[in-house]
Amino acid sequence: MIRFCDIVFSLFGLLFLCPVFLVVALWIVIDDPGPVFYRQQRVGKDGKDFGLLKFRSMRVGADKMSLITVGDRDPRVTRAGYYIRRYKLDELPQLWNVLVGDMSLVGPRPEVRRYVDLYTPEQRKVLSVRPGITDYASIEYIDENALLAESDDPDKTYIEQIMPAKIALNMRYINHRTIGEYFTIILLTFAKILR
Repeated sequence: MIRFCDIVFSLFGLLFLCPVFLVVALWIVIDDPGPVFYRQQRVGKDGKDFGLLKFRSMRVGADKMSLITVGDRDPRVTRAGYYIRRYKLDELPQLWNVLVGDMSLVGPRPEVRRYVDLYTPEQRKVLSVRPGITDYASIEYIDENALLAESDDPDKTYIEQIMPAKIALNMRYINHRTIGEYFTIILLTFAKILR
């Protein structure tokens, strides 16, 4: 049932949001010449890599400097990218990942291989389900970049504090994965973004 909902909602979302996609794409190109989309290798279900699609919000090649975005005004983020990230518009292309089956609307956010390689055997349980666009950890850590900006060592803070806390929240959904919980998380996400 969850996969059926993913297909219906992602297809409807892609069709309905076509005008938004066009406006955001133009905004990106006018603000900072380069590709509209950014594809990053992430780890999905059963530990398999896939290309996660986002609207580009950073300067071309910025991901070579660091995997973590720090604060609202990370100098690698473009002017348009600041707003695209703030209102989570950069995540919209992931509806394609949902439609093709790489992801679900709801599930643990997919990590890059570097961080997955640090998982304990217990933490690797998050790889037993399709990763998602949103879940309890995404809602709780919606301002993750601001938290990392306060740290002297953002990478260490992410690995030792934020990542384990997010995985614990991921398990809350995985251990109670029902259609009711799926819709609850979607509604909570919209409410958090609107606030």
